[in-house]
Amino acid sequence: MSKQKLERTASATGSILDVDSLDVTFSTDGGDVHAVKDVSLSVSPGEVLAIVGESGSGKTVTARSILGLLPETAQRTGAIVISGQNVLNVSADELRAMRGRDVAMVFQEPSTALNPVFTVGWQIAEGLRAHDRKASKADLKARVVKAMRQVGILDAESRFDYYPHQFSGGQKQRIVIAMALALGARLIVADEPTTALDVTVQAEILDLLRELRDDTGTAIVLITHNMGVVADLADRVAVMLRGDLVEVSSVEQLFNDPQEQYTRELLAAVPRIGSTVAGSRKAAAAEAGAQTGAATGDPSTTDPEAAGTDSPRTDSARETSAGTASAKKRDARESIVTARGLDIVYPGGFGKSGFHAVKKVSFDIKAGEVYGLVGESGSGKTTIGRAIAGLTRASGGSLEVLGHEMVGFKEREFSKIRRRIGFVFQDPAASFNPHLSIGECIAEPFAIHRREMSPSDRSQRVLELLDSVQLPKAYAARYPHELSGGQRQRASLARGLALDPELLIADEPTSALDVSVQAKVLELFVELQNRFDFAALFISHDLAVVDMLSDRIGVLFHGELVEEGTGEQVLGSPDNDYTKRLIASLPVPDPAEQAERRELARTLRTTP
Repeated sequence: MSKQKLERTASATGSILDVDSLDVTFSTDGGDVHAVKDVSLSVSPGEVLAIVGESGSGKTVTARSILGLLPETAQRTGAIVISGQNVLNVSADELRAMRGRDVAMVFQEPSTALNPVFTVGWQIAEGLRAHDRKASKADLKARVVKAMRQVGILDAESRFDYYPHQFSGGQKQRIVIAMALALGARLIVADEPTTALDVTVQAEILDLLRELRDDTGTAIVLITHNMGVVADLADRVAVMLRGDLVEVSSVEQLFNDPQEQYTRELLAAVPRIGSTVAGSRKAAAAEAGAQTGAATGDPSTTDPEAAGTDSPRTDSARETSAGTASAKKRDARESIVTARGLDIVYPGGFGKSGFHAVKKVSFDIKAGEVYGLVGESGSGKTTIGRAIAGLTRASGGSLEVLGHEMVGFKEREFSKIRRRIGFVFQDPAASFNPHLSIGECIAEPFAIHRREMSPSDRSQRVLELLDSVQLPKAYAARYPHELSGGQRQRASLARGLALDPELLIADEPTSALDVSVQAKVLELFVELQNRFDFAALFISHDLAVVDMLSDRIGVLFHGELVEEGTGEQVLGSPDNDYTKRLIASLPVPDPAEQAERRELARTLRTTP
């Protein structure tokens, strides 16, 4: 679509925010980067405007422009009017006075937004002190406690003196929202406020934002890549692509009748439970099973006429049969991981009892199988992944990994086993050394486990790995900060596969990616798993992604495995109430269905 100024759907009269012909260009060593191009938007009191688009579309630059948070290298033109003042023209002191009072921001990652050395109460009060230096300590604490209660922090008065690390991820996100609300801002800009949260905590945060909008008339600009969240919370949606605003419409129209091809592609990239996903492992297994059956004359998978049957079988029946044959073949394989009554306890300090993170868990991961592990934050899924990799000690029961018992293992004995295990971390930006090039980061496993490799062999292997994850070979010389989130995750996959592992542990590898980039990374994962046939433990809070990739799924709740089976069994016909609550809490890209799910999730949360 050629660049054009789109008609605003809300009148400027009475708007809390008006963005008029905003242009943002960054000056870099490589030349100017035109990040936002002629964007015009408005937001009314009590309205939620979602801005969506893939990484690099300009949505976060637009959001930060609203609060004047861009670096000095940014050149801005146009107007951003809040409470009658143009943010682009006010002085630094005037802008500082507007922040918190007129507009506030909820940042994407609460762990980095909160200072670990100050209590949460002190940090929430910091904004109040900046705007009212004469306020007494008692008055400040009373206002902070009120804000903490407003966002659902239980026992707020005593937890005023808690530090950030003493709160869960969802609670820290509530604290960050309390900071935005403390001064009564009429407009909140929320940048990916639910990205790293599991579905049940995410549902609670969305309910909180909805209540704030309804009770106080607060307007919200929501930056997100989760189209299910958009369907759940937004009133209107603005779609951005490479700095351009390509579509603005009501949430109902966007999901039911999107006007632009890019919008349709975004919606098509959203995985859904039970949906047919091109390139999924299930489809690939079915196709492979059908081809094998045709070659061997297996009557369960060959053409019905060749088998001598009278009635033709449907494609779905053939795929089901092929999938069954594939499952039987997989079940005959050896177990790469076997857990029986596994216990993991984190020791307490200063006379305190330990924390029982994993309780009597039993499961198997077969060779070539993808085992999905889901559950809320704190359920124990990452702890199990780390125990399998020898990064966390198993306390009791039995955990056998590649024939090696992990309960009471010795590091020297396990070092030879660890080279057969790959690990893909949730945040590749944090797991890569920023001082090393991407090529050097990928080559790190060789320096530890294959010291006999020559430098030339290592370099050649790095180039082969980059090619396998569809990254240009020139990226070997780049540094982590020079890659996008999706590119870093591809490089993380390359490092995880560097030693040709028999087992790959992927811990939330797509949680921070937008839907289109996530789809590409998942397709790559499917392709690599089908090609190399490694076993995998796929840890995620996204049930639809797990359903797409996994042969079997385990559901963890408070350290216990409460349900296990195929995707059809666990997500299609769940037996456990907790599993039902997880499924009901998963946002879907359909406003009507999402409203029904929201009510069901509330009912399940309140049912004893």
